[in-house]
Amino acid sequence: MPRVNPDILVWARETAGLAQDEAARKLSISEDRLKAMEEGEHPPTHRQLTAISEKYRRPLVTFYLPRRPLARNFGQDFRTLPRDHEPVHDALVSALLRDIQARQQLVRAAMEEADEAVRLDFVASADADIGLNRLVEQINEKIGYPISEYRAQRTVGDAFALLRDRVERSGVFVVLMGNLGTHHTDIDVKVFRGFALADEYAPFIVINEKDSRAAWSFTLLHELVHIWLGQTGISGYDSGVEIEKFCDAVASRILLDPRELFELDLPHNAPTEVAAALITAFANSRKISRKMVAYNLLLQGLINVALYRTLAALFDAERSAKRVEEEREGGPSYYIVKRHRVGHALLDFTRRMIKGGVLSTPRAGKVLGVKPTSVSQLVGLGND
Repeated sequence: MPRVNPDILVWARETAGLAQDEAARKLSISEDRLKAMEEGEHPPTHRQLTAISEKYRRPLVTFYLPRRPLARNFGQDFRTLPRDHEPVHDALVSALLRDIQARQQLVRAAMEEADEAVRLDFVASADADIGLNRLVEQINEKIGYPISEYRAQRTVGDAFALLRDRVERSGVFVVLMGNLGTHHTDIDVKVFRGFALADEYAPFIVINEKDSRAAWSFTLLHELVHIWLGQTGISGYDSGVEIEKFCDAVASRILLDPRELFELDLPHNAPTEVAAALITAFANSRKISRKMVAYNLLLQGLINVALYRTLAALFDAERSAKRVEEEREGGPSYYIVKRHRVGHALLDFTRRMIKGGVLSTPRAGKVLGVKPTSVSQLVGLGND
């Protein structure tokens, strides 16, 4: 009978972002017992290994491997991380990206089996030298972005849904995902804002749903620029990386003509509360985030760095407080929430592949991130 590899136990714990004492508490065993397992003195029981598999977010078979798996390539890391970010978030982000890459691979394999794999000509069709205005034109033309219709939507959520629909029609799957299935694994937006998988047949964009709803459209467009540039990678906030600044500039330009900023007519040396109120009204009328407006005001020299930082901190704090309040109030049913997170494109694709016999229910569950028993109701197959 194969034996558990002690070195894999150490690797799995470390990549889960857990110190030995933290892991022992989560597993409800003593630190000495865990240390003995990792040194190969006392192998874990089946029950203990099952718990380890769950807490470390690794399949059981992983612990019998002869050596540590090679690190998976998640593309480029475009982030500038805050100094105080917690290492556990790195492990959560890695687990989330593994999940999304596995879904993307299943989708592409299903496309190929169903003879539906069609190369998308816009993926990797440009580079940063193309210039901001030209790339804005290309993206607007491809997705048919209707700025007047976007701003006419009742809420920022409705505006995002409109933009998401246009992007998904172009062939990109857009998923909202901010944790690994429970609020205990929520990932801070300062660590993970979005992720782009620039596959030429089945590109994916992931947006951290823990961010404010007003910021989702900006992140969607930011990651879409990465798709256009053929870049797979993870994005954060306030990055110092030049390509991130370029993606921000393109996304901002699609959502807002910088000449509109002068309509704000901010008083010179306006107090923070006055600037915040004016920016809030301006942003709400255009269904965009206040932080994006503040950043563009800074770029245009209409506010100074000190005021921008104060406003950004204020908006971040208010965003966090609002998210907590929304979670306390509860919300729609499980299936409504799940459908919203997965998106119409992935739901429609999965439904079609199930009906065509290309995707089994268990594989469809992996594509959608749900248990196999939930697939039929989620995609609306009923008893078909």
